[in-house]
Amino acid sequence: MNAEVTIALDGMGGDRAPAEPVRGAIAAAREGVRILLVGDQASLAAELEAQGGVSPSIEIVHAPDVVGSDEDGAKAVRAKPESSLVVACKLVADGTAQAVMSPGNTGATLAAATLHIRRLPGVIRPGIAVVMPSALGPVVLIDAGANHETRSEYLQQFAVMGRLLARDVLEIPAPRVGLLSIGEEEGKGSELVQTTYDALEGTEGFVGNIEGRDIPEGSVDVVVTDGFTGNVVLKMYEGVGTVLFREIRETLGASTRGRFGALLARPALRRLRAKFDADEYGGAYLLGVRGLVVIGHGNASGYAIANAIRMGARGVRQDLVHRVEAGLATPS
Repeated sequence: MNAEVTIALDGMGGDRAPAEPVRGAIAAAREGVRILLVGDQASLAAELEAQGGVSPSIEIVHAPDVVGSDEDGAKAVRAKPESSLVVACKLVADGTAQAVMSPGNTGATLAAATLHIRRLPGVIRPGIAVVMPSALGPVVLIDAGANHETRSEYLQQFAVMGRLLARDVLEIPAPRVGLLSIGEEEGKGSELVQTTYDALEGTEGFVGNIEGRDIPEGSVDVVVTDGFTGNVVLKMYEGVGTVLFREIRETLGASTRGRFGALLARPALRRLRAKFDADEYGGAYLLGVRGLVVIGHGNASGYAIANAIRMGARGVRQDLVHRVEAGLATPS
C-alpha cells in the first residue's frame, strides 16, 4: 500500500477484543497503514507486546470505557463518551484519522458516527453497504441493517451511494443497480418497492427489480433494499456459505475415496472458499456520513479486521466520501 492512511481502530470492540483487533492492526500496519488503536492503554499495550506487534505505525489512544455488544447503541453512545468506539469516531470528526473501523456494536457505531462525524449534506439516513461475493464478482448490498423502517427517499439515496461504491472502490465501470423484490416485473412487491421503482426508473445504472436468487448469480452489481430485509439476506447468505462448506468437508472426509478426492481438489476448494468467504471483505461501509466508517462483524477474526482496515484505506484513497457527496448533489 502506498500513501499512508491513518485509521482509528476500536481496539475494544467485538466479542474477541482486544486480541483480534490487535492482530488485525499489526497485519495492516505492516502494509503501511497507520493505526490509532483506541481502548484501554494497559490492555492494548500488553496485547501488542504479547503478539510482538509493537511498531511506530501503531499508536495507542487511551479510552477507559467500552460499549458492550448487548447495549442499546444510541443510549450507550451518549452515556459513555469516553468509550473506545466514541473516541475513535471523534478522531475522524476532528481530522486526526481519515477513517474509523469497529467490530463492535453496530447500532452504537451508527449512532456514534451520526452524532460525532455527522451526515453528509442532504443525506436523510446513512446506509450500511456490505460487499458480498457472487458467481461473477463482488456485489454491494445496501442497506444491510442501519434502517429497519425505510421510506422510498432513503432507498433512492442508497441506490446512488451503492452505485458510486461499486464504481469508484470496486472499480466496476458501469454498475447495474437492482431493487430487491418478490418478482422481476414492474408492479411487483410492496408499496415501498413500487414507489421506489417508479422513482428510480430511468436513473443511471437502474435495471429494475431483482429477486433473491439473482444475488448469488451476480445478475446486478448493487442490490437496494430496506435495512430489515437486507440484514436478513446478509445473514442468510453467510449462513448458507458456512453450512455448504461444512457439508462439503464432512462429506469428503467420510470415505477414503472422498479424502483422496479432497486432497486432489484442495487448491480449487481453497480458491472457491476464498471467493465466498465473508472474511475476505472484512466489513461494511457506512455510507452517508462525513467521514469513512467501516463496520465489522462482532466475532471478526484478526484476518477479517485487517481486511476491513484495508477496505477503509482503499475508501480513503478513492475519496469515497466526497464522491458520494458529489453524486448525491448531482441529479441523475
